[in-house]
Parts: sequence; structure tokens; C-alpha cells
Amino acid sequence: MSYTRTFTLRPITLALAMLPLQFAQAQSALAANAEPASSQSAPQPAPAKQLSTIRVTATAAETLKQAPGVSTITGEDIEKRGVVNDLSDIVRRMPGVNLTGNSASGQRGNNRQIDLRGMGPENTLILVDGKPVQSRNSVRYGKSGERDTRGDSNWVPVEDVERIEVIRGPAAARYGSGAAGGVVNIVTKGIGDETHGSMTTYINQPQHSEEGDTRRVGFNLSGPATSTMSYRLYGNYNRTDADDPAINAAHTDATASTAAGREGVKNRDLDALLRWAPVSAHVFDFNYGYSRQGNIYAGDTQTGNSATSTSGATGSNPASFLGQETNVMTRNKFALDHKGDWAIGKSDSWIQYERTFNDRIDEGLVGGTEGNINSDDWHSSRLDAYTFHTELNSPLQLGVRQMLTTGAEWGYQKLDDPASVLNGQAISGVANVADDPLKRQTWNAQHYIAAFAEDNIPLGERLILTPGLRLDRYSSFGNNWSPSLNASWEFAPALTLKGGVAKVFKAPNLYQTHPNYLIYSSGNGCNKLGSYTVRCYLLGNADLKPEVSTNKELGINWTEASGLNAGITWFRNDYDNKIVSGTELVGIVKVSGQDRYVYKWENATNAVVEGFEGNLLVPLARSLDWSNNFTWMLRNDDQQGQPLSVIPEFTINTSLDWKLTETLNLMLTGTFYGQQKPRSTVATTGLATTDDANSKVSPYNTWGVSAGYAFSKHYKGRIGVSNLFDKRLFREGNSYAAGAASYNEPGRAFYASVTASF
Repeated sequence: MSYTRTFTLRPITLALAMLPLQFAQAQSALAANAEPASSQSAPQPAPAKQLSTIRVTATAAETLKQAPGVSTITGEDIEKRGVVNDLSDIVRRMPGVNLTGNSASGQRGNNRQIDLRGMGPENTLILVDGKPVQSRNSVRYGKSGERDTRGDSNWVPVEDVERIEVIRGPAAARYGSGAAGGVVNIVTKGIGDETHGSMTTYINQPQHSEEGDTRRVGFNLSGPATSTMSYRLYGNYNRTDADDPAINAAHTDATASTAAGREGVKNRDLDALLRWAPVSAHVFDFNYGYSRQGNIYAGDTQTGNSATSTSGATGSNPASFLGQETNVMTRNKFALDHKGDWAIGKSDSWIQYERTFNDRIDEGLVGGTEGNINSDDWHSSRLDAYTFHTELNSPLQLGVRQMLTTGAEWGYQKLDDPASVLNGQAISGVANVADDPLKRQTWNAQHYIAAFAEDNIPLGERLILTPGLRLDRYSSFGNNWSPSLNASWEFAPALTLKGGVAKVFKAPNLYQTHPNYLIYSSGNGCNKLGSYTVRCYLLGNADLKPEVSTNKELGINWTEASGLNAGITWFRNDYDNKIVSGTELVGIVKVSGQDRYVYKWENATNAVVEGFEGNLLVPLARSLDWSNNFTWMLRNDDQQGQPLSVIPEFTINTSLDWKLTETLNLMLTGTFYGQQKPRSTVATTGLATTDDANSKVSPYNTWGVSAGYAFSKHYKGRIGVSNLFDKRLFREGNSYAAGAASYNEPGRAFYASVTASF
């Protein structure tokens, strides 16, 4: 414990010690540059300017956001498309993006999260204002790779988002662990020059009474407080009710338990930002955020038990919890930022502390009762995450003008989950596991330190090269190098060729490396060795290597002054060392005279993800735009030919945006999904799936229409219909039994929002 405390405090002390130095430099700049304090929402990219004989070019980060695998969703886009609750509703409409469960097992199938280029949600890094969000890592990690979580895309209220940056492919390498699929950066609204405020109410009413409705109200207030101080405050309450627990009953195999519909969620959010700009060249931000997400239970379990009966329950009837909260995620965020403009360049430094409590009613950890509520008791896991980041963008003249980015990062995560560790079984003779479960250490931690450099090099007027290199050193596995090279060549006035290659990685999570984290199966989840019914254990493994992926993309884009824009991009990810529940026997122990097999997590699987993305924007008239994008997956499978995640073979998004007048806007949207195929084997046993477990989801499409109207300068509203033609899908079972039919596609719904502002 003493070592942990020492390592935790040193980088924090270092970061805080830097602030007086930065403050002193800012004060010295005050005498030479006594300009009014800037109150922009965020420091803007540096315009070209003269520094001796050096012309400043764009930073590497700014150039990489023009890569073919990058999309930006504006606040106006979000408003027009009618997000119900979670921002994943609109992110899914970008090329290369789908929503999937946390694994291809079908377990927790309605907890669909953002999946970039078929790499799975665990390889999607979520950021808010450039800072990592790690709360989902506090949720227990199952042997098939599933978590009972909605992910981390719902911590910012819809109305408080300025834009969302979706970064796929090699451009994501600069962000470190977890970005093998890509990055979703949610940028919140900033602070204007004048005091402004708004309040929005939203309602979503499904046509079908068995589907949950949504009610939301939120506010935003920001503006200057003094000549050097400004502020922003936003809050939100959002409730989406759960589906009826029997919504899928008519679509479930007669021999199986009824699969639950979508659970509900209650969101409460409050965020405060205080900005101090003693001079125009230096801005300090102090930010605190509080969010609470409570689920509304719809009967979901991880495997085959149903909450509509008492089957599998011990000590409590799961059906008695329907409509109640059975798990609550509480996230507190503290952050301190400094952005500076120095003679040698621009700096960006920040430190963030993120604390997440994951409170849950006890669930079974064994075999067929896994994930099934089995008592009235609540337990909590706690995740503490610290991150310190600093970087400097410096203009250089080394043969040609260029912009060099150098920086460093430090992170520390500690997870304490007594319920998942102490509720396991005692195994005598297995290293790092005591005979008495109560004596086990319930927490696990890891830390890392990283250094990185990127250089943005214009070679002539049409070619830009952006090489990069990042070194991460983790306490759990040692060093990892992440080199990258991106390029953009404008070989004709309207045609640009862009491409890149990078190595990205994902560190083993704190459950996988925890030597005392023990998963027990009574047979159904065990690798087949002699007898399918022999019970087994899966242990954490402190010797795991990071998962790595070599990401490549090559795209061509055509842009005309008229607004016509078209492009196509090929991408390929070669994925190595994927961590899976092991199939190699590491021991046999006897419990009450019975053999039980012992396995560990292991780096055992390689995979290939390959496909095409494309976009087409056509201005049909001055006030009418037709926008399209597509994703076509060529491959998404491991070395056994099994999919990493269950996603459509193709996805096409199309929309018509018609601005009839200055006050009236209409939008029509449509999405086409290709066939979805499930695994043909069970990941934990290697056995072939049978019957309904091989079911595919046939191609389908959904449409929506909405209209927005500005009643005056201070009042506006929007009404719309989602899933206009009422195309519904139903979940047909838990786990592999459902095949690809592991989620609900809700039917037609009507929504409306009203915003008042000043």
C-alpha cells in the first residue's frame, strides 16, 4: 500500500508544482501583453503567423482530424436527428460505426455500445473534451468478454454537446491504450463573450405501449463573471423507462427462458466549469462533474434465467425487482487545465481525477445462475483513475516549415471489487489464491507513463507527412511502442489522396490481470476436456501481453467549391494477441473429491478486420442537401473464422436536409443494415452452435422524419417520428441461443423538444 500511495502522489505533486511556474510566466507576459482576457469557448487552432523566418503550420492533431477515417458531428446535426437518450444514437450514423454488444456471445445483448470498424466496444476509447472516460471498467468482466454496461457515451447531456469527433484508423494511435478501433471525443459547449442560458425539454413516446418512453429536461448557463473570470454550468435529468419484461416472449424458443427487452435508465448530471484568463495567452480551467446513471430493471440476465419467474433465484425473486434500480453508476470528475501561448509554441496541460462507484444488487457468479439476481444485498466496486497530460506544439524550420508536437502522459487506475473476488471459490494449491476467500486482496492496480512526438511536415504546397511515435511503459507488462505515419497528397485541385499506417494497442484490463479474480462455471462455460459437465475455474493472469493492432487505411476524396463531396476509404486492421478465456489446462484441483479444471486468461487469438467506408454529399439545391455514407465489411473474424462482434455486412446512412426558410427545417433520414451473422462456435467451450443459435438477422432498414421551427430568437422546437415504417426486431434468447437476434430494434416513436434561450 505504501508503494501505491507514493507513486500516486508524486505525479500529482509534479503537476501541481508546474502551475506556479506557469502562473509566474503568465504574469510576466501580462506586463508585455495587457490585452483583454479571452472568453472563447476553447483556444482555437493557431492561424498562420510570422515568427522570424518560420511560418506556423497546422498541428499534427489538427491535420490528423482531416484523415479519411475521421468524421465530425456538429451540435446542429445532433439537434436535427433527435437523440433519444444516449449519444451513441447519432454516432452510429457515421461511416465505420455500428452498435454491438460487448462480445459476440449475445449476452447482455441490448446493452449495445459504439463499435468502430468491427473491433468491438472494448477497443473504442471514449473521451470528453479530450480526456478519457473509464467508468465502464468498473463493471465485472465475464469469461466471454461481456460487461453489464451501456458504455461511456452517456455521461454528457445531449443539449450540451458542441460536436463529436469520431476518429478511426491510424489517426487514433496518438491516444494510447484502448484506441485500436478508434476514438469518440465528445466536445462540450464552451463559454461565450456574453451571458447566455437555455432550457430544453424533450419527450419520446413509442407507439407500442410495451416499449419504454423517455422524458428529459436540461439547462445550460454560461458567461463572463469578471474581466478575467468566466463560467459554465449545465444540468440534466433524463428518464427512459424499461421495456415490458414479456416483450420478447412470443419470439423466444419454447424451450428457452424469455429474453428481456431493453432496460431503462435514469440520468442525473451536473457540471461546473470556472475559467480564469489572467492574460489572453494563458487560460486556466477548473472543472467538476457529477453524473448518476441508474438502470431500470427489465429482467435481463447474463445467461438463461428469466426474471419473469423464480427460476434460478436464491434468497430473492428477480421478478420482484422489475421496474426498480438494480445497479447504479456514479461518476465524479475533477479536472484542472492550462492552455498557454509561449514564444516557443502553444502548450496544453491537464490533470484529471475520475472516481466511479458501481453499486449493484448481488448477482450469481456461477454457471447457469451467472448474472441472475440472487439476494437483496448491495455491493459496490470502486474505480479510481488519475491522468496527467502535457504537450507542446512548436513551429520549426528544418529544411521546411513544420510543427512539432512533443508531450508526456501519466496514468494510474485502481479497481476494488470485493463482490466479484470474495464471492468466488477457494482453490487450494493454486498460486496467488488463498484457501480462505476472505483473505484475498480485492483490489488491483496498474500505472503507466508515456512520451510521444508527432511532426506535421508540409512538403511543397500539396503533400503533408505526419510521422508519430509514442512509447508507453505499463506496470503490468512493460514497454509498448506505437509508431505511425499519415500522409495527404492533393494531386489535383479537387482530388486528395490520404492514407496512414499505425500500431495501436490495448492494455489488459484490471480484471484480466487480477490474480485473485476468479470465474467459476458448473460446466456450461468450460472448455471441453473429456467431459462437458466437469466444473472449471478461470483465473486472472498477471503475465498477459497487450493486445496490438496494425491499422492501415487509404482513401481518395473529391471536393468541389459547389459543396459536392465524395470519398472512399479502404481499411484493414491486423489484430494480434487478443485476450480470451484460456483453453490450455493449467491445473486440476479436487473439491469434495471432484476434479475441477483450472484455466487462465491468455493471449491466444489473432484476427483481421477489413472493409471500405465511403461518403457522398450532393447539394441538390441552395437549401437542399443529400448526404450519404456507407460501411462495407469484407472481414471481421479471428483465426478460427469467428466474428469479433456481430455487425452488419454493410451499413448505409442517407439523409435529406431541407432548409425551407430561415425558421423552418425538414429532415428525412434512412439507414440500411445488411445481414448479421453469429458465431458458429461457443467461445468458452469450442463446441459448435446448433439450431436457433445459428440464426441470422436478415437485412432491414429504418427511416425517420423531423421538422424544426424557430418561433422567435429565443424559442425553438422540433417534432419527429423515428422508425417511420415500424420495422421492429425482437431478441430471441440470452447468450448464444439467440444467434444474431440478440437485441431489440424499437418500433415507431413520436418525439418533440422545445428550447427556450436568452
